[in-house]
Amino acid sequence: MNNRRDFIRKSASIAAAVSVSGLAGCTGSGKGGNEKIEGTDTSFSTKKAVEWPVIFGADAPKLCVGMSPDDTRQMRQYKQIGVDYVLTGGPQIPWTERSLRQIMDPFKSENLTVINMMIGGNQNIIYGREGRDKEIKNIQDSIQAAGAVGLPVIEYNFYAHRFMEGYYEVKARGGAGYTAFDYERGKNLPPDLKIGTPQTAEMLWDNLTYFLKAVIPVAEKAGVRLAVHPNDPPVQVSHGNAQIIATFNDWKRLISIVDSPSNGMTYDCGVCREMGEDPLEILNYLGSKDRINHMHYRNVTVQKPYVKYEEVFFDEGEVNMFAVMQEVFRLGYRFGIFPEHPRAIDFDKEHPGGIGYHYPGGGGYAAQAYNVAYTKAMMQAVTSINKL
Repeated sequence: MNNRRDFIRKSASIAAAVSVSGLAGCTGSGKGGNEKIEGTDTSFSTKKAVEWPVIFGADAPKLCVGMSPDDTRQMRQYKQIGVDYVLTGGPQIPWTERSLRQIMDPFKSENLTVINMMIGGNQNIIYGREGRDKEIKNIQDSIQAAGAVGLPVIEYNFYAHRFMEGYYEVKARGGAGYTAFDYERGKNLPPDLKIGTPQTAEMLWDNLTYFLKAVIPVAEKAGVRLAVHPNDPPVQVSHGNAQIIATFNDWKRLISIVDSPSNGMTYDCGVCREMGEDPLEILNYLGSKDRINHMHYRNVTVQKPYVKYEEVFFDEGEVNMFAVMQEVFRLGYRFGIFPEHPRAIDFDKEHPGGIGYHYPGGGGYAAQAYNVAYTKAMMQAVTSINKL
């Protein structure tokens, strides 16, 4: 027992000595702690202080999470961890001011602001089928309603077919789950006969051009921005159908069809890496032209561009998440930033429920809370550095 007490006493003395000498080393020569090392100024009082907590201005990105307007408990859970903005699905088209407020008002009552709604009802538009003009009119009316209620962004998809068969789960650190993708798992599947004639790339480009030329002028007048979600997975063909929002060149072509900030994209740094591209190069290209109207923030590792990759934790992977966030702020991006695709962790499996990432290797609220915290910390770090 005496030996144990002697050990504790000696350890405490050593720790104290190290702490004192360490402080002396930080503040001066080590003799008395007051001497200044020539050419340096290490006093705390002369360092520029960062205001804390970090407050993001109106022109900063808006951290947002997908939620349901019918789940007040979920709203409170995300509000409690610092989320103030929401993306959600829209009502049946055509949207009206009344139907939009029925979705937006429950969030507003919990001090949450809807920044983005996903619109559907465009299948005939995608395939150039009879009935597309009616769908376009419905979307035009929906855009006008969105402008009237102050909804800034409408997101949409233009998939001829989404290749879901390539997803599967692989194990990650501590037994967590990654969402992996491999095109070889189903690349020779036949065309989906339910959707009709397989679409070629030029058929789809013609259909998208017809749509954009009809709706973008309406969006401009309403003060609303459209954001097309990139093809994810970014394979070139799915069940015999071409995919036309699946390469960087595709994205360049998209925004050239109608030259307007209302004709923009959902930028996804993860998809950029899936395509084998530099996320910063694409971010700078789209952002400098003011064509990023929504943003997804996530990380991946890529074995073969376009066709084989894994969606990983934010602190792993090939995307420099800090550099991406720095560029986002430098560009002055001010719409939604969605930390998406939470990983599968044991806690969520033991506490199921709520909106999660419903793919192999996907997680729920606890994993999404990690994503939110990581993203907000990055936002605070970049904001702090910019103020120094």
